[in-house]
Amino acid sequence: MYKVNRLEQQAALGFVSRAPRFALAHKFPAEEALTVVQDIEVQVGRTGAITPVARLAPVSVGGVTVTNATLHNEDEVRRKDIRIGDTVIVRRAGDVIPEVVACVPELRPPHAAEFKMPTVCPVCGSPIVRLEDEAIARCSGGWVKCAAQRKGGLLHFVSRRAMDVEGLGDQLVEQMVDKQIIATAADLYKLGFASLAALDRMAEKSAQNVLSALEKSKSTTLARFIYALGVRHVGESTAKELARHFGNLDALLQASEAQLLEVADVGPVVARSIISFFADPLNAELIEQLRAAGVNWPEQESESRPKPLQGKTFVLTGTLPNLTRDQAAQMIEAHGGKVAGSVSKKTSYLVAGEEAGSKLAKAEELGVPILDEAGLHLLLAH
Repeated sequence: MYKVNRLEQQAALGFVSRAPRFALAHKFPAEEALTVVQDIEVQVGRTGAITPVARLAPVSVGGVTVTNATLHNEDEVRRKDIRIGDTVIVRRAGDVIPEVVACVPELRPPHAAEFKMPTVCPVCGSPIVRLEDEAIARCSGGWVKCAAQRKGGLLHFVSRRAMDVEGLGDQLVEQMVDKQIIATAADLYKLGFASLAALDRMAEKSAQNVLSALEKSKSTTLARFIYALGVRHVGESTAKELARHFGNLDALLQASEAQLLEVADVGPVVARSIISFFADPLNAELIEQLRAAGVNWPEQESESRPKPLQGKTFVLTGTLPNLTRDQAAQMIEAHGGKVAGSVSKKTSYLVAGEEAGSKLAKAEELGVPILDEAGLHLLLAH
């Protein structure tokens, strides 16, 4: 790390986005190693994305034994000309994720075979399709036919930022899908104690804890529910914008493309994805089953009526006395405000608690109004 020591010089240099101009991290080049591509297989993701993965002869890179490395997509395999049997250069991108940097053409054996994208999903046998404007090929089976997508979708549904079902991890979800105990997210709320306790590595107390977590998860927010559904192109931020704009799920379900385009963060691609998702009878049935199971959230008014903080952007930093950051963010968003991750000229307010760091310095530099927790409550009360 190289850093300017004098505080006045730090203040003069300031920040760029979230990084200070007065400090620079010294990173050594990532360690690289040679190994052989023994095979190229494909993995199926939550959205059906088909990802080529290189199976490598075990090699130590940066103190870790690497045996697999993602090749991202078919175009990337072609661009790097990676073939089965090739000797390749491997490194850990950011010293974390295994990555194939390039092949070594002079070491290519005569029998090296080109990778061919399969035409059907290796998990469910459904056709693999690739749209003209996309780099990713996808399984067309969806949740219903493809167990890989079902597992990924269910894990997304129960994740912390979605329905937040504590205790439902990868191994448990995989067991329940493989044993055909559950097929959709609605089936989670039909689970009984006996079926859970009978699973591998599940004691009676663990089974009861999962059932309690599922019951607790029924009380959620509309934003979390939208995000949990796993609509393609709809991340956590977009889900919050949709919930804020429409106020209730029925209004969102009936929204036209023109109405969706009025929502911040929603463009034509996202709008079409949302309409396509809700038009699918299987997804419509899933939503009805989840509602029937007792999943609920507070209904709100549509944002057609302006809210006090509409158009205002907030940034949170430090530790507040009585609120977590998530709680403060929910309060701000409930009043129409938006919470961003970094301070900029467009920031309306910085809410700062104890041990506020670089964001506070950046806000002071830009003249952004700074609130403590009491000031935030006062602003929300108006």
